[in-house]
Amino acid sequence: MAKRYDLIIIGNGAASFAAAIKATELSEGTASILMVGIGPIGGTCVNVGCIPSKYLLEISHSYFYSNKKKYQGLVLEKAKLDFKEVMEGLRNFVLSLRKTKYEDVLKAYPNIEYIEGKAKFISNNEIEVNGKNFSAENIIIATGSRPSIPNIEGLNKVNFFTSNNIWEINNLPSRIAIIGGGAIGLEIGQAFQHFGSQVFVIEAMDRIVPQAEPELSKYLMNILEEEGMKFYLKARISRIEQKSGSKILEVLTAKGKEFLEVDEILVATGRNPNTEELRLDKANVVADKRGFIITNEMMQTSNPKIYAAGDCVSKRLMLETLAAREGVIAANNIFGIKSTIDYNHVPWVVFTNPQLASVGYLEHEFVNKFGSCVCNIVRFKDVPKALIMNEEGLIKIVADPNSGKIVGLHVLGYMASEYIIEGALAIKLGLTINDIIDTVHAFPTLSESIKLAAQSFLRNISMMSCCVE
Repeated sequence: MAKRYDLIIIGNGAASFAAAIKATELSEGTASILMVGIGPIGGTCVNVGCIPSKYLLEISHSYFYSNKKKYQGLVLEKAKLDFKEVMEGLRNFVLSLRKTKYEDVLKAYPNIEYIEGKAKFISNNEIEVNGKNFSAENIIIATGSRPSIPNIEGLNKVNFFTSNNIWEINNLPSRIAIIGGGAIGLEIGQAFQHFGSQVFVIEAMDRIVPQAEPELSKYLMNILEEEGMKFYLKARISRIEQKSGSKILEVLTAKGKEFLEVDEILVATGRNPNTEELRLDKANVVADKRGFIITNEMMQTSNPKIYAAGDCVSKRLMLETLAAREGVIAANNIFGIKSTIDYNHVPWVVFTNPQLASVGYLEHEFVNKFGSCVCNIVRFKDVPKALIMNEEGLIKIVADPNSGKIVGLHVLGYMASEYIIEGALAIKLGLTINDIIDTVHAFPTLSESIKLAAQSFLRNISMMSCCVE
């Protein structure tokens, strides 16, 4: 006989915890919940994702920019780097956060039982874990994702890193090749470049962060190049071999074949869902050809009693906050509160310096769907706080030409992640360019750049005094 629960959650990351906590709250602590997970509790973000990468970036920024003269009359003492100690501190920080935000949190909910192991479906409402059977009226699949490894000749014969194991490195490589010019590759790449590595980025598309507005991604690449990073665009690696302690990459570019010699390789070419061992067919759950589970806006799968959330779901964005939101929506619907997901006002960020933050439609997306748009770009040379801080960047607003509603906001700038939420709220609430203009912003702030971008639709902002309303 299978042991029965009110809810089974397969996975132990952000989506799983958000769903379990929400289900507990909605049932006032009476719902019996089984959480099944494999690997370190907390999932990708806290263990091998956004937490260690941002920790590493912050240290690298402190080290790199301390050696740069930023203001007249101010000379800082050159910082000293102990890379091995930095990585030890990173791993200790991850352990601490995993304990306080996941292990200790789980202990606070006596109605949630946790089992470590791999789950496999037996039927529509029953799973097997470690040779034992468990069943529930509803099940949430939140098994996350793992790094995707490209099929490159010789790659499996050399040691290489992914975002799962780069945190184990103790010696700073003199030269490192990063395969993939997306968020993961650029964030880890800039950190290593700041510490003193020579970083080479190989990207198959014609620009880095290809899902961003082209003006922002090209500007970001220019800044990273000024810091010393080197890029191969519209390029692919045909072969890799080990030779005399180095790794030799055969890179095919528009200019022909080039050979790149490095000490280490980081593969950052996307992620695959952890669904292939679940036996989804036993539960009548449909996935796409890559294994991502297909859901509706309520996070229901093709089996209405089974929901899915997080990185294992078929969608464009893989974010901890989005995974948690999807977990909450799944729990809401299971407990009778109809909820839906709208991906259009979910912000995403590349945490390089400057940060690239985006929410809503890109210009070409809105034009392709609706025929036309109005768009303006403001450079940070027109933002007083950015001038004070000696920071560069730009901001782009995409608006509906008929209603004036803001449908997209895209920022490349220092700490853009801290104020991209204004764009998310504008899109969610249907605010117009005039609504932003009519809202008094604090001065001088970087967030004021959003108001300046809105004002640029009405006047030449280079001819404005500070704080013109």
